[in-house]
Amino acid sequence: MQAIRLHSFGPAENLTYEPVDDPSPAPGQVRIAVAAAGIHLLDTVLRKGEQGPLPELPALPTIPGREVAGVVESLGEGVAGLWLGKRVVAHLGFAPGGYAELAVADVERVHEIPGNLDFAQAVAMIGTGRTAMGIVQFSELDSDSVVVVPAAAGGLGTLLVQYAEHAGATVIGLAGGPEKVALVRANGADLALDYTDPEWPGKVRAWLGGRHATVVFDGVGGEIAREAVGLLGSGGQHVVFGWSSGEPYAAEGLSEQVLGPVMMRKAGGPSPVRTLELRALAEAAEGRLVPAVQRFPLAAAADAHRALETRRTTGKVVLEP
Repeated sequence: MQAIRLHSFGPAENLTYEPVDDPSPAPGQVRIAVAAAGIHLLDTVLRKGEQGPLPELPALPTIPGREVAGVVESLGEGVAGLWLGKRVVAHLGFAPGGYAELAVADVERVHEIPGNLDFAQAVAMIGTGRTAMGIVQFSELDSDSVVVVPAAAGGLGTLLVQYAEHAGATVIGLAGGPEKVALVRANGADLALDYTDPEWPGKVRAWLGGRHATVVFDGVGGEIAREAVGLLGSGGQHVVFGWSSGEPYAAEGLSEQVLGPVMMRKAGGPSPVRTLELRALAEAAEGRLVPAVQRFPLAAAADAHRALETRRTTGKVVLEP
């Protein structure tokens, strides 16, 4: 098979497209003919040799990628035959291997794809959608809510805008540049503004006409977060799930970090990860959430990484063999 391999940590050009041996499914695993593989910002961190939130760096050489969708074409020992030929999606957890024409996954991690979703959309929901479901469980949104979403043109921001809009909230989406702002507006935001315009906070206040924001869903941090939090009224929530700017921002009494372990505890149940994945796939299957996807050929993984790192992408970035 063809795959993307990383032989040494470093820049995006270290990702090479090359032939490798086909993986064999171990007992309890399925082998998937990959139709779509998701790229996560964490993938770019690991590629550089930075550990990020994971317990350790992958051993080299490695095939990156932890989100795949495709068709089950081989079964490991002990796996029920009904899985053969099914359209599936899986988050591989800490195990890499997704940027390839074939990938193996523990069958307990696999979900059958609802019939109305394509492979790339399913990949978006199993990773980014799962995170969105983890974030929104911390806020009760209704028609009285005023929600601010920085980075609203990204894969996660797109879903947060849609979720808040579906809940009846007033939604203010921020993005960098006129093209992304247009996408945010088309996605359903009531007000879409360019956060590179220094006047955007004043424009929000004028548009609200005395109302205040009630929730800021913030994965950006830095100055944008500080200005967004300044829009909150009494009792407002600053829900922090990351800081892509590199600068965390917190306001006493308003900010709550809801990173992975906190999301899992909130979701509860014997398998909180799977609970959130099922919620995400159900929202997409019902049409309430429609993930935005930007597709690259598998062989262009380096280009996809560079585009993601320089904020030249919209929606979930997906590789297609």
